Amino acid sequence: MTDHPATITSVTSQYATQVAQDLELNTKEQERIGAELSALQTQLRILQDDQSVLHTIQKTLGNRPASAPATPEPSTSLPQQASGKNPTTRRAPSKTAAAKAPSAKKTTPQAKKDKTQGAEPNAVTASAQPTLIALIRTHLDQQKEPRSAAEVTTALAEAHPQRTIKTTVVRTTLENLVAKSQAHRTKQGASVLYTSAAVHAAPEKTPATVPSQPEQDSSKRKKADAVSS
Repeated sequence: MTDHPATITSVTSQYATQVAQDLELNTKEQERIGAELSALQTQLRILQDDQSVLHTIQKTLGNRPASAPATPEPSTSLPQQASGKNPTTRRAPSKTAAAKAPSAKKTTPQAKKDKTQGAEPNAVTASAQPTLIALIRTHLDQQKEPRSAAEVTTALAEAHPQRTIKTTVVRTTLENLVAKSQAHRTKQGASVLYTSAAVHAAPEKTPATVPSQPEQDSSKRKKADAVSS
């Protein structure tokens, strides 16, 4: 049996092509695996670094388990911040009040002084004005005829426009004067009239009757006859 050179060449060429393809695939696979290996190694280094950091933190926290989170200790300043109360702010109003107190003490005497000064002229004016009873008594003394309470009120209101004079008050005052015998009351119909006690007590002066001249002569003759007899 003889070998055919052409057939041998064809088989060799096929194997060479297959080997070249397999070799190329192998190279690509190595490159892929190498890239993945490099990435895995990078991740491994990162995990190792994280592990060392976590170990350090664990030692710092006193070797507590990583699964149990550390509970923070309660702070004594939290209630004050939550309630909004601060000892410093509570003392602030007292300082403010203490700062305002001197100004109030300074203004109060001044205000009292101003009020006193303003009240002095009023007091002098009030004391200088005569009382209503004095005005009524003086008015009755000046009248020659009886006057009613309304007439007295009108006359006093015109003479003293700055004062408020009411008829009821004048009538009550006149009655008080009558009760004290300082005025006299008379009634004419439905009207009640008042006069001063001094005017009412004074007697009316009547002129003395002077005898006429014939009466004088007659009286003289009678006297002469009586002497001669």
